[in-house]
Amino acid sequence: MALRKSGSILALAALLASCGGGGGGNSNVSLPPGGGGGGSTPTPTGTTCSLQSRQNWAFDQINEWYLFPETLPGSLSPTPYASVQDYIDALTATARNQGRDRFFTYITSIAEENAFLNSGATAGFGIRLSYDSNASRVFVLDAFEGAPALAAGLDRGAELLAIGTSSGNLETVTALFAQGGAAAISNALGPSTAGTSRVLRFRNAAGVETTTTVSKADYDIQPVSPRYGVQIIDNGGTMTGYINLRTFIDSAEQQLRDAFLQFRNAGVTELVIDLRYNGGGLVRTAELFADLLGRDRFTNQVQGVTRFRASKSANNETRNFQTQAQSIAPTRIAFITTGGSASASELVINAMIPYHDANMALVGSNTFGKPVGQIGLDRSACDDRIRIIAFATENADGNANYFDGLASSLTNSCQAADDISLPLGDPAEASTARALGFLAGAACTPIAGVLDGATSSATTAASAQRVSLSLPRELLIPARPTPAQREVPGSF
Repeated sequence: MALRKSGSILALAALLASCGGGGGGNSNVSLPPGGGGGGSTPTPTGTTCSLQSRQNWAFDQINEWYLFPETLPGSLSPTPYASVQDYIDALTATARNQGRDRFFTYITSIAEENAFLNSGATAGFGIRLSYDSNASRVFVLDAFEGAPALAAGLDRGAELLAIGTSSGNLETVTALFAQGGAAAISNALGPSTAGTSRVLRFRNAAGVETTTTVSKADYDIQPVSPRYGVQIIDNGGTMTGYINLRTFIDSAEQQLRDAFLQFRNAGVTELVIDLRYNGGGLVRTAELFADLLGRDRFTNQVQGVTRFRASKSANNETRNFQTQAQSIAPTRIAFITTGGSASASELVINAMIPYHDANMALVGSNTFGKPVGQIGLDRSACDDRIRIIAFATENADGNANYFDGLASSLTNSCQAADDISLPLGDPAEASTARALGFLAGAACTPIAGVLDGATSSATTAASAQRVSLSLPRELLIPARPTPAQREVPGSF
């Protein structure tokens, strides 16, 4: 994760970095063995997996593929750096200072990443957490089906109050924040290994307080929730499709096809697409998502363009829309986003701008800003996969410069809170309601910076708790995220 600073912006950047964006690589780009997230680069005979040999290998891959070669140091000894990631961070420091590689280049485990990208396999409690550092509070944004936390009663809107390894050593979240900020919360929750148990005290969205032991377990994150992920909402007489996608991985593809077939059969043409915490994932999954929005597009119309550095320009590719049996022809689209929406999420939105700009909007808050993607290069003998920023993505109009987020790239945007006191997809939830309002023609306030907390001081006592649940928070990120935590920001 690089500089290991405690600043939440750096932490979020480090996490989203991973995300995929391209992660998983562009399956249509011709790469050497190990490129695009699959296969492996043969380990030279006689080499070892010593720290220095791994660092040297990382340097060679970055030197060959990095999208911004002019920013790399002419030479940099790996000796002072205690890990492969620390060395990578030093190599990419100039591009990072320029805002072009915000920890987007990193080393990870081949086995762990493949397991997650294939089926969402990971280990943990199965919740997504956010925090308010000013108030020293931690909230649950989402709970994953089939995981221990949801079974224990932890779901969206719950507030985590205390953490311990036993009921006798519970420490309050307030005390943990005082000791070490958000990092202390992450550490208190323990490693992401099955069998790790913690005693958790929490208050659910209804105000009921519970203390219980929850043990981490292996489970698969479902990209589209079976509880709320696909809905058809009556929006003032217009049947409107709602879909929430948690992450762009292989197992999302059939779920997306099924959802859009449901919309198509119901004659849905207006959509709310909820990507509010989706940090990205596989480019090929994002391309399918855009195809499913392109029933009225022709196969000679550009969906997106992938561009590598000059020395690798033979890999550049223009990807046109492809016909899908389940696709629909939307007339209006509202994309719900936050600063946690990045990479492949932004790729889908950006691809739609040339064709739907006047009839689409960004709702919530601005996206993260990651118009670049990674390839994956493997050294299987060491279980090392290096994710390298190697290509930029642009839409049919050539828009590839949204490092500050997509809000300024769209004609329409609507500022809205993320109200965790209500379920995702609830028509009364602030962002969902604002999205439905845009589709119905209601006026809204354009996205301009983050919402401030002044609202709470003007509320009545009865509504204070709900307002506190709708103010801006930041995704909780461990110092050393697992592949799942990289691709699903805030997951534990």
